Amino acid sequence: MSAIIDWLFSQYQDVETHLIVLEFIGVFFGFLSVWFSKEENILVYPTGIISTAIFVYILLVYGLLGDMLINAYYFIMSIFGWYYWSRKDTNNNDIPVTVTTYKEQLWSLFIFLATTLFVAVVYGVNDNFNNWTAYIDTLTTAIFFVGMWLMAKKKIENWVYWIIGDIISVPLYLYKGLVFTSFQYLLFTIIAIYGYRAWKKSLNKSLQIA
Repeated sequence: MSAIIDWLFSQYQDVETHLIVLEFIGVFFGFLSVWFSKEENILVYPTGIISTAIFVYILLVYGLLGDMLINAYYFIMSIFGWYYWSRKDTNNNDIPVTVTTYKEQLWSLFIFLATTLFVAVVYGVNDNFNNWTAYIDTLTTAIFFVGMWLMAKKKIENWVYWIIGDIISVPLYLYKGLVFTSFQYLLFTIIAIYGYRAWKKSLNKSLQIA
């Protein structure tokens, strides 16, 4: 056990202290954000804004441009989501969980393809396609962009994207030496599974009431 712990913390031997502290804080607020999302609690957005702002800086330092763009996008979408979730329907109830329409599915496909192209161009211009992580980073960026958009609109399918992206991100961040972040994505995967189940129950209740 001690060997595993020594290996985990050896990843931080050459990392500046302030980056380690920021990563820990970012992981903490990121965990809170995903938990609040599972609970359909609007606090998902202020906690998410804190986490994403921190990770924009960290990921820029580590050169993970795709995931840096993800967090910048999250920051913007969190503001939109905060506004959208604050709205009420005609009966003064919170906006319910719904499934995506055909039009929204097309938009999801467009966002995925457009994001993939955009991140590929960013990596290409900066000559950063020199490691397999760049290709995985491009894929996860596109997946998470769609997931965040669907979450802001309270669509249950957002959890499917989060689960897929989180599973891919666990080994990616472990390989890059961001151990706490890798562990965060492992927790995210578990919470996302429970989040999907919780939102499914909420959706079924909404359909029964309708």
